[in-house]
This record gives sequence, structure tokens and C-alpha cells, in this order.
Amino acid sequence: MLIKDVLGINNAKLIMGNENSSLINFSKDTRTINKNDTYIGLKGENFNGNLFYEEAFKKGAKTCIIEGITIPEDIKTKYPDRNLIITDNTLEFLMNIAKLKRESINVPIIAITGSAGKTSTKNIIADTLSIKYKVLKTSGNLNTNIGVSLTLLEYQDEDIVVIEMGMNHKGEISQITNIAKPTIAIITNVGTAHIGYLKSRENILKAKLEIIEGLKDTLIINNDNDLLHDWYQKNNINQKIITYGIDTKSDYQATNISYNNLGINFTFKDKNVQLNCLGKQFIYNTLVALIISELFNIDLNKVLNKLTTIKPSPGRMELLYNHDITIINDTYNANYDSVYYALDALNHFKGRKIAVLGDILELGDYGEQIHRQVGNLIKDIDLLITVGPLAKYINDEALKNGFDHTKSYHFSSNKEAISFINNIKEPNDTILIKASNGMHFNEIIDNLKGE
Repeated sequence: MLIKDVLGINNAKLIMGNENSSLINFSKDTRTINKNDTYIGLKGENFNGNLFYEEAFKKGAKTCIIEGITIPEDIKTKYPDRNLIITDNTLEFLMNIAKLKRESINVPIIAITGSAGKTSTKNIIADTLSIKYKVLKTSGNLNTNIGVSLTLLEYQDEDIVVIEMGMNHKGEISQITNIAKPTIAIITNVGTAHIGYLKSRENILKAKLEIIEGLKDTLIINNDNDLLHDWYQKNNINQKIITYGIDTKSDYQATNISYNNLGINFTFKDKNVQLNCLGKQFIYNTLVALIISELFNIDLNKVLNKLTTIKPSPGRMELLYNHDITIINDTYNANYDSVYYALDALNHFKGRKIAVLGDILELGDYGEQIHRQVGNLIKDIDLLITVGPLAKYINDEALKNGFDHTKSYHFSSNKEAISFINNIKEPNDTILIKASNGMHFNEIIDNLKGE
């Protein structure tokens, strides 16, 4: 993409430089700028990236794209070999040039959304596709309109693109899918994440289904999810739909599931699948990867071998060890579904099982209700430790349902919980640490690791 290809988009004007220069390696962060990169200034709630264009030039950026800034007269003299573009709105400009780039991408684009499991599913799909293909995927969880746009602008010569689509509000997936125009879309589940904004799971379903608006071909859905299953049964859309599941009869299913302290085994098409991951959610993630691998004609035996090498991302059901204690680090984020899966995995361990649970955030008026629902899950563990004002409802509901009060403890701070855990931990304990990232439960993890 050359500068001259984008001039006029959102009234973009080249005020200095060469219109035949290439726009490559887009970045919105001056801390990661490299030589010849393209810097785009974006406004956030607490910062204005447009103010840092000169810092980007100093770090080697070839081109800067900004809005709403008066440019000093000496900039052209100071940076004679650089390009500076002014536009009315840098965010809209970014999305529009990503749409333009998408029109030139003639390879399959796979998009993943859902209340939980998006990043893990994206990673396992990309890993298995890489057996045969060159794959571009979104970095980390950069799943917003900005992150997806930057991913598309990274495209060079890859065979397949795998992107993650996230949302907090209605209309966000609609915007992203109409930028990316995916060939294949996957909905992992519909849970309670962001229910504080959307007010009901039914509204969350509608928001996730916005992905269909830009979809070119196949939709893949988790048929075990109640809302997705009901929608699939009742709706007749002009779209190819593939279902997967464990408990519900589906096009692709996992059977003969067994658990151990190191992972999961299950049967898929008469083949044994071994995962070095914990939790039922990784079975679902893997089923999606197996479907995608079949659609793209990758040898199943090679896929099965690849799956044995895949480990969860840090903070996502990550197994850690310190002497004789097993730690399940699931602190990256939390919602009702992920807590359910984490507790289910904990129950498959031998020895004393301890759950340390903190607040699930972004639930709005549904905070107490969801945390009480989590309290209903507390049954077959040896100790329950909760931290935070919302997590108190987990504790209360567990006790209300008959959980032993001598095995249930609540604290208002991580510091108090750490002190207590240090006093009661024993060899052969398995300790699950689970909360929304904003609860900073990494402090508890660091203590258990001895750091």
C-alpha cells in the first residue's frame, strides 16, 4: 500500500514527504516503533497518541498519520526524508484503509468470537494450520476494531489469516466483521461476560451473531451452548453451519473423555487426542481446530502430534509447581463459564483441592446474581477462599447450600489471603487461583511460586 493509495480517505492529506512511499508495519505505540514503520496517532480515554508523532520520527518511523495537531514550521527541515499525513479522524482512517487492504487479500480469513475461549481457540487454530500453511494471526488479544485493522494491515504473503473479535457493546462485532469480511466464523459460546453492558445473555447472543453480517461462507458454533443450540434449531439462515460439542449430538464430537493431572484425552473419529491442557474448554477449543484442519486438508495424524506440544497461554489454566504444591494459574480473566470449567478441572486432581476465587468484573447490576451462581458450583473441594466484595456472595451462597463453614474463608484483600494461604498450604495441595485480571491475583501466584 502506497501513500497515494490512501490520500483522500477521511480527507487524508500528505503535508510533507513522498506519495510513492510504502505504508508498512503499522503501530499505534511509539514504544514499539522500528525503522521505516508507520505510526498512527489514536486518541484514548486518558491519552492522545497524536501528540507523539515527533517521538515516533525520532525512533525511526518513516510515516506518521495524525489528526488535530498544529505542525511546527521546522518539522519538514528536521525530518526531510519522512512522511506526514493529516486526516480528519485517525481511527476511521485506520478502519477504512484496513477495509481497502482486505479487498486485496485473496486468502481465507478465519474469525473467532465468543464469551470465553477466543484467544486460546485462535492460538490452537493457528498452531495446527501452521503444519501446512503460513499463518497470520492477531497478536495477544488485540481483538477490537483497532487490533483487527492493524492485523489486516500486517498481511504480506500468508496463506491464511486468523483473527479474534471481541466486544463490550452491541454493534462492535458488526463493525469489525464488516472490516474483516471473514471466510469462516466461529462462535465459541455465549455466556455472561459483559452482561453489565448488554443486560441479558440473549442480547449477548445477538451481539455475537453480528459476525454473520460480514461472513462469506461457513459458520461454526458450539452446539453444547444452550443459546447457540436453540438459535441453530430455530433459525434458517442462508449460511453453511457446522456444529461441534461434547454433550449434544453434533457434526463433530469428542467422546470417551478422561482426565489426569497433566491434561485430557478424548476420542475424535476413532483417534485418540491427547492434550497437555486442563479444563473442558480446551476440548471445545481443540474440536474447532480439528474441524478447521479437516476443512484445510491437513493430515489428521500430523494434527494429533501437534496437539501434544500445545500448552495454554500464561494465566489461562496454566499449571505451575512449587515443591509439592500444584498451582492452577487462571488469573488472566474470569466469567461464570470459565470459573465453571476451572472448578471442574480442579475436581479431577488428587490430594487436597483449594479454590481461591476473586471478583468477576464488568457485570454491572448482575454482580451479586452471577457470583451467587458461582457459589452454587462449590461442592467437591476441600477449601474455599474468596477475595473481594463480589466474591463474598460466592462464599455466602456456598455456605447457604451446605458447604462446611470450617472450610470456607473470605478476605477483603490479596494481602490477607496470601497470609492465610501461606499458613494453611500443605504438600500435595492443588490450588486454583481464579479472578478477573483487575483483581491482581498475579500477586497470589507470585507468592505461591516463591517470587
